[in-house]
Amino acid sequence: MKIDYLTLFPQMFEGVLNHSILKRAQDKEMLQVNTVDFRNFAENKHNQVDDYPFGGGQGMVLKPEPIFNAMNSIEKTESTRVILMCPQGRPFNQAIAQELSQAEHLVFICGHYEGYDERIREHLVTDEISMGDYVLTGGELPAMVMTDAIVRLIPGVLGNQQSHEDDSFQDGLLEFPQYTRPRLYKNMDVPEVLLSGNHANIDQWRHEQKIIRTWEKRPDLLADYPLTDKDKDIIERYKKQLKNE
Repeated sequence: MKIDYLTLFPQMFEGVLNHSILKRAQDKEMLQVNTVDFRNFAENKHNQVDDYPFGGGQGMVLKPEPIFNAMNSIEKTESTRVILMCPQGRPFNQAIAQELSQAEHLVFICGHYEGYDERIREHLVTDEISMGDYVLTGGELPAMVMTDAIVRLIPGVLGNQQSHEDDSFQDGLLEFPQYTRPRLYKNMDVPEVLLSGNHANIDQWRHEQKIIRTWEKRPDLLADYPLTDKDKDIIERYKKQLKNE
């Protein structure tokens, strides 16, 4: 995968891209990254990339020329996904990360100030994505978060493919509880089933815990999850257990 970042602050990406999974993906030549400072593409002697909005209003708006010129400097294909980090976009989630992990080339446009000239959105962008219902200073941090979520899903990036298949949200549920050594810590023990060696029972317990944990912490996720009759029984039994405690 190749990823280009259009940004006014290329140095912000250095720490994230040069450590951990993203660094290893580059070392394996499974990921190629490039930052483009679009201030270098401004068409004025002061390298100004923003201006006051027509019609008046607060703040400054990113001018179209630097972004269009920067995009023209990038080698693209018909399948290139150009992502505008924008609070008006569709909320980012695991399904979108999975979708974008199949792409060969991504371009993130990381804006600042009050917004973008609308012609950028209309003529350059294929995807508008938001990190949530809040406003950040710029698009760099969301682009980094998305990159981490996307790249780890590329087959071969993680040493063990199963590592992300059990993640929260991967199947629409939260992840089951995890335990490791020591077995007994400050009188807190590990569930016996995990020590039984019976993988069928362990898988059943983990699924039950995913259903219970999702019902407790993120019940909204269950609206889109195909609960079976057994899953509904798990929830009902847990409700009765809570009442008896």
